Amino acid sequence: MDFTGKVVLITGGSRGLGRAMSHGFARAGARVIVASRKIEACEAVVADIRNAGGEAVALAAHTGDTDSLDVLVQASYDAYGRVDVLINNAGINVAMGALTDLSVQQYDKMYQVNQRGPWYLASRLAPGMAEHGGGCVINLLSVAGLKPPAYMGFYAATKAALEAMTRVMAQEWAPLGIRVNALAPGTYHSDLTDGAIDTIPGFEEGAMSQQLIKRIADTEEILNPVFYLASESYTTGITLVADGGMTIL
Repeated sequence: MDFTGKVVLITGGSRGLGRAMSHGFARAGARVIVASRKIEACEAVVADIRNAGGEAVALAAHTGDTDSLDVLVQASYDAYGRVDVLINNAGINVAMGALTDLSVQQYDKMYQVNQRGPWYLASRLAPGMAEHGGGCVINLLSVAGLKPPAYMGFYAATKAALEAMTRVMAQEWAPLGIRVNALAPGTYHSDLTDGAIDTIPGFEEGAMSQQLIKRIADTEEILNPVFYLASESYTTGITLVADGGMTIL
């Protein structure tokens, strides 16, 4: 894929799948904005990209804080003058447990980061995308939003809401030349997944038993579906599922 000349903003871009996307888009010629709460982690990724000959900037942003997102939008335009592709990758899961045991504070925190933040950031960037001829928004979901499991109700609900918002965005912004799609990944190697494999007995075997393809995907494999959604010019309003066949079992 060739994204030369494109500006790609990735939230949660310093770790896991976001880090792989940051490096992948930079290798494909894009100018990458790596955004997350911890600026030091973003700067480390940007340093690696630049050392490899790519172009990127690091910006601090808290997806759950709309004031922080306003700063991110302005800083992105200050850096490159435009944003062509937004990847709403940042997300959290701080509320594992039965619905009767979870708190309002936990729900609010997850809602703010997982659903409100992606809506707010995309909606503030959309007018500028339209002025530059259009753009692309990719919202990262989870298979939990499509096949909600017990004891992950808050997380699943926020991701299901983001899928619905994706479809609304696609309808409202198509006249502006903006395509909006969602990507629902399954189990990929990342800091969180590998940490669970190391600390939870049977986690890896249990994950693989729930999918048709009996392995955990390499981190870099996320680039195949995300590059497709970022480049394919006739696809909008869909959820692309890349989960090894988990959701059909």
